[in-house]
Amino acid sequence: MTMFSPQEIWSWLTGNIAGLGALLAAIFAILGVLSALEAILKTRTAQGAVAWAIVLVGFPPVFVPLYWIFGRRKFRGYALAKRHSHLEIDEVAHDLLRNFPAFGAESSSNDPRLIALEQLTTLPFCSGNECQFLINGKAAFNEIFTRIDAATDYILLEFYIIRDDQIGKDLAELLIKKAQQGLNIYVVYDEIGSLKLGRQYLQNLSVHGVNIIPFNSTKGLGNRLQLNFRNHRKIVICDGNYAFIGGMNIGDEYRDMHPVLTPWRDTGIAITGPAVLAVQLAFAEDWFWAKESLPKLSWQTSQAEGRLNTLVLATGPADNTDSCALYFLNMIHQARQRLWIVSPYFVPDAPVIHALQLAAMRGVDVRIMLPAKPDKLLIQLSSYTAIKETLDRGVQFYYYQDGFLHQKVMLVDDDISVVGTANLDNRSFRLNFELCVINHSTEFAKKMEDMLNDDFQKCTQLLPREVAQWSLQRRILSRCAYLFAPLQ
Repeated sequence: MTMFSPQEIWSWLTGNIAGLGALLAAIFAILGVLSALEAILKTRTAQGAVAWAIVLVGFPPVFVPLYWIFGRRKFRGYALAKRHSHLEIDEVAHDLLRNFPAFGAESSSNDPRLIALEQLTTLPFCSGNECQFLINGKAAFNEIFTRIDAATDYILLEFYIIRDDQIGKDLAELLIKKAQQGLNIYVVYDEIGSLKLGRQYLQNLSVHGVNIIPFNSTKGLGNRLQLNFRNHRKIVICDGNYAFIGGMNIGDEYRDMHPVLTPWRDTGIAITGPAVLAVQLAFAEDWFWAKESLPKLSWQTSQAEGRLNTLVLATGPADNTDSCALYFLNMIHQARQRLWIVSPYFVPDAPVIHALQLAAMRGVDVRIMLPAKPDKLLIQLSSYTAIKETLDRGVQFYYYQDGFLHQKVMLVDDDISVVGTANLDNRSFRLNFELCVINHSTEFAKKMEDMLNDDFQKCTQLLPREVAQWSLQRRILSRCAYLFAPLQ
């Protein structure tokens, strides 16, 4: 075998640089054309398809990598796994679906405002649930730690962010303790959201018997550049009979320990009853994608003492439709008297903007609560465009003043309340895996109304005359920032 020295290789490269440049240009040109064809076939809007096609053909070395990272709107690997690989989960879902009529919630399933939502998820509304609001991090973490400590069989956790700070260390210590007691523990974290999570933290859990893995959004040969898809869910499940969902991640900032954004306003929800199994099914699908195996879990449905009709809506970029966007659109279009939405981010697309405008124009009390102090400047700038367009049609905006607002909740009319992980932005609509808990109950909705009225007392309302006084610079920066809305 002939061996070449580094000097010979360098000499050959420099002597053939023009040919190599031409070869690379040809490769990128071909990739640009192929990517443009894919964009034309699969981009959601004609405008987006045209924009991608132009830049991919005109400037392929720059935009081909950007397209394969940011331009793809479907998580193909996960979707293919759902369709072809995990028959075990399909069997579990089918068995659950057969048993769920025993917990029928016909009054919710037949409500015109809610019918479409059941088509977006695997399991329908079920009755017999108990739910409890967990307001802010202290209440949420006390509840989560208490439930984990009381678990006797298994514990499931899934978080977008896990930090190696004090709350992260406390959680790790508790999980190790439960693993030493013989419990099976499964933890999924998003590798982008938890990018700063150190190897030592992960190894410490693993060596003590905790099964902890990244979500692996880039797993698979065709998925290596899928950095834009995130698992934004926050889930805790104990023994198949208790679940937590909410806006809190595992980090000290959620316990009012952020150096700037404090106090931290957030909301979670604790669930007991058959709806827990719908949350567990979402976790199982994520675990299967990441690990290619299904943990041994209990799938026995049992009637709880509660009276709530509950729907667990899992959405994500592997769905056949833009399920999260359709969920928001349905809620907005179906609202009759009231639509209160709380979100830390407000970067909706045109259909959602139009739906909000129409809701306000037909007399619905549309209120959107946002943080006065943002954690992401680009998103705040982007929001100004949508705020101006909707405020002019009667949508009311309130800025929360008492620290940072991070909760993701919605109140529709006097009987529909939602707590979840989804924000009112394009990322949640199409790029993130999200989870929402929808309760159909006048009594429970009244509890959310009381909670939000307390929050409104800590807000200042944005008035149309204030928006009219926004500077030209602000409006221009907002328009420019909004161009990147699909990536935010």
